[in-house]
Amino acid sequence: MENLNNSGKVIGALLVGAAIGSVLGILFAPDKGSETRKKIAGKTDDFTKSLKEKFNAILEEAKKEFEAAKEKASEFAGNGSGK
Repeated sequence: MENLNNSGKVIGALLVGAAIGSVLGILFAPDKGSETRKKIAGKTDDFTKSLKEKFNAILEEAKKEFEAAKEKASEFAGNGSGK
């Protein structure tokens, strides 16, 4: 469960970093508006892809943790019924 908390913090930091980077990029952009919008759209696609990959990794980790807990519960239940 601690891994999930850390993963949540990482995702939160990524979101904040992306937002700050986007704002700074817009403020200091030397290109005209249409070019800047194209660049932002490209970065948004990259960020979305990265976020999906992180989410899938967290989901896989949660599934592993759930399966491990389920196995331990089964073992515990089996030990308890034998006594």
